[in-house]
Amino acid sequence: MRGLSPSQPKIELERVSAEFSSRGGPLPVLERVDLCAWEGEFVTIIGPSGCGKSTLLNLISGLQDPASGAIRFDGQPATHRIGSVAYMPQKDLLMPWRTILDNTILSLEVQGVSRKAARDRARSLFDLFGLASFEEAYPATLSGGMRQRAAFLRTVLADKPVMLLDEPFGALDALTRSNMQEWLLHLWGTLHKTILFITHDVDEAVLLSDRVYVLTARPARVKLVLEVDLPRPREYEMVTSTRFIQLKETLLAAIREETRKAMESDTLMFVSPRSSRHP
Repeated sequence: MRGLSPSQPKIELERVSAEFSSRGGPLPVLERVDLCAWEGEFVTIIGPSGCGKSTLLNLISGLQDPASGAIRFDGQPATHRIGSVAYMPQKDLLMPWRTILDNTILSLEVQGVSRKAARDRARSLFDLFGLASFEEAYPATLSGGMRQRAAFLRTVLADKPVMLLDEPFGALDALTRSNMQEWLLHLWGTLHKTILFITHDVDEAVLLSDRVYVLTARPARVKLVLEVDLPRPREYEMVTSTRFIQLKETLLAAIREETRKAMESDTLMFVSPRSSRHP
């Protein structure tokens, strides 16, 4: 956690449960999840595939309501959440017919900012985001890393105190991903935003985070809350340090156990009923 903490978390989930409808009835996805992020913190959520990580962000953003439990912003019940946070999904979702500049200003246009004012505001950040001279380029001409930076700039321009990032680097190659991690560390230090970040990459979770929440297999509960006590500012070279490796081993042990449980559950779910019958 950076700096002096306010009296209430910026984001708080208390005993939050969620479910989806299915032919067989309600399908539990999250079960009594407690989670908090203080102002200016970088908090990461990690867990087996399909355990409900993205559902958590959907709940926080207001795209979905919990079946039970409480969601609070700055200590107050967050009953009307849509538009309160900036949300970057897994895919960059850049519109191929719009230039990079015009893709980045979408959130400002939705807020009613004039196109000229929005473009001026976006242009002022293109250098910081490593996009200078690509304002008039189209998404198809950019590398994966540059597209992700453009999508992140669009998220930042929404100008919300909390940003939800759902595996923003998941589709990138290893070298580009490590470069993007370093870039995000530097950028986060200048933005002073609260970030909730989803990843499947344990190294990424340790390198970026103040705190990591490990979720169980579905229905997801919080299995482990790990405080990452590495000093800031962080550099990629930390991945070889003794403390980094210790933290990584703790996360790996927890996530491997839950991944094994998830695989066993999926195997049982898809066993044919005929396999248990006598010939």
